[in-house]
Amino acid sequence: MKGERKSINLGLIGCGTVGSGVYRILRDNAEAISLRTGCDIKVRRVAVRDLSDPRYVDVPEGELTTDALQVIHDPEVDIVVEVIGGVEPARTFILESISRGKHVVSANKELLSTHGGEILRAAEEAGVDVAYEASVGGAIPILLPLKYSLAGNAVDSILGIVNGTTNYVLTRMSEEGLSFSEALSKAQERGYAEADPSADVEGKDAAAKLAILASMAFNSRVTLDDVYTEGIAGITPDDIRFGRDLGYVIKLLAVAKDDPDGISVRVHPTMIPVDHPLAAVRDENNAIFVSGDAAGELMFYGKGAGSLPAASAVVGDIITIARNLLSGGRMAGCTCFYRKPVKDMADVICRYFMLFDAPDRPGVLARIAGVFGDNGVSIKSVIQHGTGSEARIVLVTHAVPERSIRSTVRGLEELGAVNRIASVIRVEDRDGEGCREG
Repeated sequence: MKGERKSINLGLIGCGTVGSGVYRILRDNAEAISLRTGCDIKVRRVAVRDLSDPRYVDVPEGELTTDALQVIHDPEVDIVVEVIGGVEPARTFILESISRGKHVVSANKELLSTHGGEILRAAEEAGVDVAYEASVGGAIPILLPLKYSLAGNAVDSILGIVNGTTNYVLTRMSEEGLSFSEALSKAQERGYAEADPSADVEGKDAAAKLAILASMAFNSRVTLDDVYTEGIAGITPDDIRFGRDLGYVIKLLAVAKDDPDGISVRVHPTMIPVDHPLAAVRDENNAIFVSGDAAGELMFYGKGAGSLPAASAVVGDIITIARNLLSGGRMAGCTCFYRKPVKDMADVICRYFMLFDAPDRPGVLARIAGVFGDNGVSIKSVIQHGTGSEARIVLVTHAVPERSIRSTVRGLEELGAVNRIASVIRVEDRDGEGCREG
């Protein structure tokens, strides 16, 4: 009938933090979404773990079920939205949805970073769309810009602050002089860190996001296991203070670089100059710095987590797929056309900040310098702080391969002239002498 508006039906698997945000946005902004999309988008079924659990949004009882397969097998459901997280049973649910001809939207970084290739191949064979903008950066639009807006570029590097918890912790340490444990407790009190924060503070969350980003940016499949990962638990107020004295701030950076001989993907604490755009990203905010040959340097900034920011990205994907259903179009599928090798971390060439304690007596510094020289490591600057019978030595190296620093650390430990190696932190400069791949 003329004037009748088509409806697109959703099945929602999960109604926790992100799922409730999706439901709320679709309900509260229904009229505007309908006008922008050209159809009514309705939630038909919602699968939850326990019907008696409290939820952040009111869902009519008739829409609820504890059986996700009821959502997937419902012939009226056009799009399945998976927001439960984890690898299983999410992987099974998504593959079953695809096999039933359902389009899929997911916010699942862990799943996409480990089984993304399998899921996208299945979607291609079934002729359906899989969208996952919310898996990286919360509300920040980054995946679709990489796939569409920057498709004409050769993207050569990505630097990102992609975990709000660790950025909040490091910001509090820097601005309030807190220890790691004190800053983490404050993050937990504010709701920025889970009771078990290990996935965040150990860098695993950021590594999963980086695997997805690198796969899309470099058109070659990168998985979570490919990403070298270090967390922030070892960062101390001394690192923050001495880094500041040298003109640096410390961030947990996700770094991906595409060189002619392979891809480098790594997550670790990094000293960056105070005038770098990422240095000003504070608290729970995220930012992703992208370099392309035609576009130059771009930075995407915003809220990286939370119910509504992540749900915003999910709803954006839902609208994109809904428009395709109306027009008969398709999203671009998997763009991993190449099989580029992933380089070993030992091949990374970088500058390093090092902090260690040694006896404050004549000849010690010369012996330490000898170890650096024996391993081909050139020292750019060194500062010695006397603390009575012990000296605190702070130095920054010129760019050297990671393997040279590792052998230097072993040599210092064997020397007997160093009481403690407190810190070894990579330095990422903008002058060409920071981290790069050899």
